[in-house]
Amino acid sequence: MTAGAVEPDEAAAPVARPTIRVGAPTERRNPHSADLDLMSTRDVLSVINEADRRVPAAVAAVLDEIVESVDLAVTALRGGRRVHYFGAGTSGRLGVLDAAELAPTFNSPRHWFCAHLAGGPDAMWRAVEDAEDDESRGAAEAADCVDAGDLVMGLTASGRTPYVLGALAASRAKGASTVLLCANPEAPAARAVEVFIGVDTGPEVVAGSTRMKAGTAQKLVLNSFSTAVMVRLGRVYSNLMIDMVATNAKLRGRMISILVEATGCSEEIARRALAEADGDLKTALVSLVSGVATAAARAALARSADQVRGALALLAS
Repeated sequence: MTAGAVEPDEAAAPVARPTIRVGAPTERRNPHSADLDLMSTRDVLSVINEADRRVPAAVAAVLDEIVESVDLAVTALRGGRRVHYFGAGTSGRLGVLDAAELAPTFNSPRHWFCAHLAGGPDAMWRAVEDAEDDESRGAAEAADCVDAGDLVMGLTASGRTPYVLGALAASRAKGASTVLLCANPEAPAARAVEVFIGVDTGPEVVAGSTRMKAGTAQKLVLNSFSTAVMVRLGRVYSNLMIDMVATNAKLRGRMISILVEATGCSEEIARRALAEADGDLKTALVSLVSGVATAAARAALARSADQVRGALALLAS
């Protein structure tokens, strides 16, 4: 043997990685899918569909907590602050998706909703090893970007993800409001946040596969949360999306449809009003509803913080 070589029995033992057995409801066995691998394809799909039926009712049970979260977010955004999502895995990816969809749908400033995913952008496409277990990383990221007055929502199916809890703790220390959204109604971390949204979706059809019911519940909650925030901030008139960005032919056509629906005018008049407003849907809408010229509609919007209802009230008085 050459000098300095190590005998096999002297070689260093491999370092054991930390192991945690999570007791969240999503990790338990679902008795209705115990024979899933023996079922026909139709029966597999039926079991999944039946399980999914439980999700809307579970979300309905936490509407009061979602209301609190919406109010906190509206207060933050009206005060010039931001909303942050901190998440890992499926939960974190759904946060990224929700934040990404708000700007094209409601023309909201891109800095309003900020999504932070354990493991960074690469984690959107593949699992980044041990990223969600790094509590200090979550705390450091929050400390670096969260300010007093912001709203921070943690997204984790189990309710115990270290990266998320680290971010929430650091955010609260900086004076931000904190919300935890998870699929574990008994999560101990509920006591560490201002609003706890524990959606009781129960065991998954495939034990531990939180991309299923838990993920569906988080998608429903995030959809309703962010949409309600946009409604409260005046980015919806009636049930029409009046702050949309017309980036393609379909959306330009939708602008015309919105004006026709909202005012009862003809398509020709809607097109003319939109052209006179230089493509600004809100200005065209206020002009058509109130009967004032484009310049007066634009001025009324400026005086009412770009709120259609506010502008119409000003013009009516």
